[in-house]
Amino acid sequence: MDEFKRHFIRSGQEIRLCISQIQKNFPENLKNKAIQSGEAGVILECLGFRWELHQPQLFQSGTLTKLYMMALARGNANPEKELEKLLPAQLPGKMKEQRPVKKMIVSLKINDPLVTEAAFAVALKNLYLREVKVSVDDVLGVLAAAHILQFRSLFQRCVTTMMNGLTPSTIKNFYLAGCKYKEETLTTACEKWMEMNLVPLMGTQIHLRKIPQELLHKVLRSPRLFTFSEFHLLKTLLLWVYLQLNNKAQTIPMYETVLSFFSSFPKKCCFLDRDVGQNWMPLFLCLRLHGITKGKDLEELRHINFFPESWLVRVIANHYHALENGGDMAHVKDLTTQGVRFGLLFNQEYTTHSKVIAIYGFFFEIKGIKHDTTSYSFHMQRIRHTDLEFASSVCEHSPISLRAERLVTYEIRAQTLVDGKWQEFTTNQIKQKFGLVKSSCKSHALKIQTVGIPIYASFSFVFSLS
Repeated sequence: MDEFKRHFIRSGQEIRLCISQIQKNFPENLKNKAIQSGEAGVILECLGFRWELHQPQLFQSGTLTKLYMMALARGNANPEKELEKLLPAQLPGKMKEQRPVKKMIVSLKINDPLVTEAAFAVALKNLYLREVKVSVDDVLGVLAAAHILQFRSLFQRCVTTMMNGLTPSTIKNFYLAGCKYKEETLTTACEKWMEMNLVPLMGTQIHLRKIPQELLHKVLRSPRLFTFSEFHLLKTLLLWVYLQLNNKAQTIPMYETVLSFFSSFPKKCCFLDRDVGQNWMPLFLCLRLHGITKGKDLEELRHINFFPESWLVRVIANHYHALENGGDMAHVKDLTTQGVRFGLLFNQEYTTHSKVIAIYGFFFEIKGIKHDTTSYSFHMQRIRHTDLEFASSVCEHSPISLRAERLVTYEIRAQTLVDGKWQEFTTNQIKQKFGLVKSSCKSHALKIQTVGIPIYASFSFVFSLS
């Protein structure tokens, strides 16, 4: 046995070279078409079944190739020479000259619980037939089987199926599979999908509970994260925590229910300072609480005693400082990581879509326009509080600035999915004075051409120091 091992290791390089040549030279019609008349030469024992395989198909799997080599080596002093004989025997015109098939038995033990008999059968079927369809429901098991078999082409097709099949119900398992098998393209696709859909889609579904904390943390730190506002993002994260602590909840609760839940804890310390909350502190450190300016919203946060008091004191102090200085956000140093974010989700049915935002006494309309089937533009413009159709509701409890000009650093970004790939458009960072007259009230427009829908349009800005 020791002599066999030494010989096998010594000849390993030559065997790998020979296998590579055989895989390269086998005709495609033999790789992808089941042999109707040829007798199977290999019996694979796996998962309690005996699977009959042919050499041309077997050599598409790195794992099965190695098992075959080892079995061949047990009965031959020079297994690489035996392998070399396989090539001419399988070429067209040589089929009639094949020697009688000597069946060989190989065994494979699989411990991955994702690999079921059905998934393994689909994987083996793909050795014989080109492009066997793998459904989203079965793709996890087939991916796991392809990984074990070292069947790279099938593995990549499974990855593509998963990337195209991301939904609130699949995102968790697909992301964890990408991490497990170290498939960066899949994990990146999951992260990107979550950046766009955390607030508008996941934040409305019970599947939010399943999002791993690691993934959530990555998404919250991303500068590409889409949200309707900083307050919408906060509410989504509070909901995620609520669902972690209320496993029996089967539907999304009302926001008031979430507030009542956190308010029910004893007031001796805030939630994030408790043992149960400290593990989630890194998530909330990613929030831009300074972007929440409505007094009502801040009062609710103080009442539920969720954040350390020092956090809320700092936010309120920054707000007072900004109001006293005409809106200057001295506490914000970087647009990318600290800018206040607002968003529009531009759907198929829209020709125009807009909303009004108010901050430190200034009012802006953020707007998207559809010009034709593939042409869109997005911009923001300053408006007078008296021009608002619903001035009373927007201006209620809100300060009003009479300053003629406001210096703003901003960026408008649009993202959409086309054929499985994300398209990104941006104005890059622009610094501009916004006045109240027509010539100076409007931002640069982000003009895009795309067939993608919906379009996630993000507006990030900072009131720069005057």
